[in-house]
Amino acid sequence: AGPKIRLGELPGGAVECVEGEILRFVRGEETAEAGAFTVTYARLVDELAVGDPVMLADGTISLVVEARTSDEVRCRVVQGGVVRSRQGVNLPGVKLSVAAMSATDWQHAEWAAAAGADFVSLSFVRSAVEVKLLKELLRTRGSKARVVAKIEKREAIDGLEAIVEAADAVMVARGDLGVETDVASMPMVQKRVIRTCQRYQKPVIVATQMLDSMQHARRPTRAETTDVANAILDGADACMLSGETAIGDHPRLVVEMMRRIASATEEQYLHDRRQVLGELLGRGRASAVSAGEFLPAPEFLVDGLHPITQAVVDGAGRIAAELDAKLVVVASRTGVTAIARSKRRGAVPTVGVSDEPATLRQMALYWGVTPLAAVVATADTGGLLEHVCEWGLAAGRLRRGDRILLVAGTGFGAGGHNMALVHEV
Repeated sequence: AGPKIRLGELPGGAVECVEGEILRFVRGEETAEAGAFTVTYARLVDELAVGDPVMLADGTISLVVEARTSDEVRCRVVQGGVVRSRQGVNLPGVKLSVAAMSATDWQHAEWAAAAGADFVSLSFVRSAVEVKLLKELLRTRGSKARVVAKIEKREAIDGLEAIVEAADAVMVARGDLGVETDVASMPMVQKRVIRTCQRYQKPVIVATQMLDSMQHARRPTRAETTDVANAILDGADACMLSGETAIGDHPRLVVEMMRRIASATEEQYLHDRRQVLGELLGRGRASAVSAGEFLPAPEFLVDGLHPITQAVVDGAGRIAAELDAKLVVVASRTGVTAIARSKRRGAVPTVGVSDEPATLRQMALYWGVTPLAAVVATADTGGLLEHVCEWGLAAGRLRRGDRILLVAGTGFGAGGHNMALVHEV
């Protein structure tokens, strides 16, 4: 959903834009005229002005408006290349009257709600109000889908905190963002978005051109592997592939490569965290406990999270580290407690148990959390622990004598998860 502007269908599916030639944007849904394009935004011809920049295909092709009539806009190609049907159109710095969601977008959102979608993304977010409108629509349709705000416009960067606060998750959509803003500022913008999501405890996805060369090559560049690793180390919950798997020559190979890079990065990251933890434990219990999860305490609670739960989650991380526990188990029907644990980036792996299928699927996005189906009942803590231990032993995650730490609620009237229980396998 959201105001993403795309080209219409092109003759033969692709057109070469030659530097210096004149191309036209015309009204309508499709055209067979040579050198003429249609777009999905009907008012584009009315709202472009002479001198406005027009970028195609993730900014690889650039045009500038030279003339306009009532029926068409004439543009000169500044930087050429091949453009394909349905590729994106970016207008950096151009103010459009396009609505946050079109009538078609509303229909798509209603379909997603009826289909039981777990996540719905909103493109080209400009304000928190747009995010709230989509969330309201989904809730009124009985949907539990999480709304992902795609950060890809200058206005989104200007209003970043409010957008992150309103969204359930955030995507750094670097393709359009790198066109709508100065590409040289992209690295620091990415870090700022991730850092803001950490403060508000919101899952964050980094996307676009992460392993772009593998659309055709069988191995990534060294810069691409470093890009993936740095996104993870900065705090990304997920790294996303797009063109590499949508139209690339080696979709399975590129997914395997992404997994390998992520696994190697996180293995070293967690090794370093455990090494630091060991040094702190060597200095005495107070040092280890005061170090906690080695990250500053979150400024804001996860949406719907009780302060008691946040305190118990933080305490559980400290206890698990001090006792060399192998797993922190979080019982949660909604998944918000699992988010709070995930955002601590703890050295001890987390298992999120739930009896809600949608929650289990959504938890797959949260960094360091392994979803596990189980009945979550405050009266049957023993049964839950037995189930987790059986799973852990079978999966090779646990051995006899290992310790695990359970975060759950006692059901004695507390407003949130109020229990951290240590169990020996």
